[in-house]
Amino acid sequence: MQEFLKFLEGEIERLHEAHTYKVEVPLESAQDHRVKVAGREVVMLTSNNYLGLANHPRVRQAAVKAIERWGAGMGSVRFICGTQVLHKQLEETISRFYETDDTILFTSCWNANEACFATLTGPEDAIVSDELNHASIIDGIRLAKARRYIYRHNDMADMEAKLSHARSEGARFILAITDGVFSMEGELAPLPEIIAACERHRTLLVVDDSHATGLLGKRGRGTAEELGVWGKVPVHTGTLGKAMGSAMGGYITGPKPVVDTLRQRSRPYLFSNSLAPAVVGAALEAFRMVMEDPSRTLAVQANARYFRERMAAAGFQVPQGMHPIVPVIVGDTALALAMGKDLLMRGVYVSGFGYPVVPQGQARLRAQISAAHTREDLNRAVDAFVAVARQHGVVR
Repeated sequence: MQEFLKFLEGEIERLHEAHTYKVEVPLESAQDHRVKVAGREVVMLTSNNYLGLANHPRVRQAAVKAIERWGAGMGSVRFICGTQVLHKQLEETISRFYETDDTILFTSCWNANEACFATLTGPEDAIVSDELNHASIIDGIRLAKARRYIYRHNDMADMEAKLSHARSEGARFILAITDGVFSMEGELAPLPEIIAACERHRTLLVVDDSHATGLLGKRGRGTAEELGVWGKVPVHTGTLGKAMGSAMGGYITGPKPVVDTLRQRSRPYLFSNSLAPAVVGAALEAFRMVMEDPSRTLAVQANARYFRERMAAAGFQVPQGMHPIVPVIVGDTALALAMGKDLLMRGVYVSGFGYPVVPQGQARLRAQISAAHTREDLNRAVDAFVAVARQHGVVR
């Protein structure tokens, strides 16, 4: 055992030497557009709290009321004694939101993606996946016994070839999966072309819309609505831990036979405790807020446009796009992490990412914009970026 521990210590030491060791920053306040760190208020630019609902009074109160009525937790899995009326209400609300037959809740979207592929496919089937899909999708596919075909990122010709290859090799059924929005770039999947390819090859399409639900499209319905193909994606997976309340939890929504099968057979559902009532109550209120008033969806879109335009005008390398994920490319991993530290000292909390999370030479600071950000917040952030980038020779 000592030899193994010594090996691990050496691996950690190498991360320190490369200046790539990740450090957690304790927050001294609730998650919001501004947070308190080490006694100072800083602009939060590294949270998935896209709609600013994590600390919203209505969402907080919904969580409190849920605890008062339903208790702290279920102490069991759903099919034994872990389902309350509250859980069914949230599933019904998500189904109305997506205009689907049914919805099933999970403790996270990671669990939802683990459940999806292993449950719905067998050795006779095939899964076709974008090479840059989220880690939860990659790990979920690894759990499945189906044959795997990975296509080049957003390359429709290669996806078409992989679908043809899967069919020619005798796949009984084919399931295709893509992120709606790729989280390191804020880049949208070409859903119209993907949908057309799936229709040609009789393939069931699943879209993970974790970084789009509530913040893309005129009504916040996500990538499909944004790209004009609303209602044409059969199955969605998604999270409650980002725009929709920001606590935790995930779901799969789609045709009733899909959801029924998952409810009967998916291991993460059958062997994990049900979501805590506070989480369910908060998420239920978040969905209600988005459905009754699209103003927060429109606000985060406007804030993203403003921040992108200001950062590009300041000389930063910002990929084209419209999503509230705004990558600021700096190239070197150690540089991205060092700039993140310096930005925090100047009152802006933003995270640096490098290899292997992103390709070599593509390290970046990933800014994430919220509907709750004010123009003052965003201007303060841009000014801090400029000062730190000049200090490191990234911009003049």
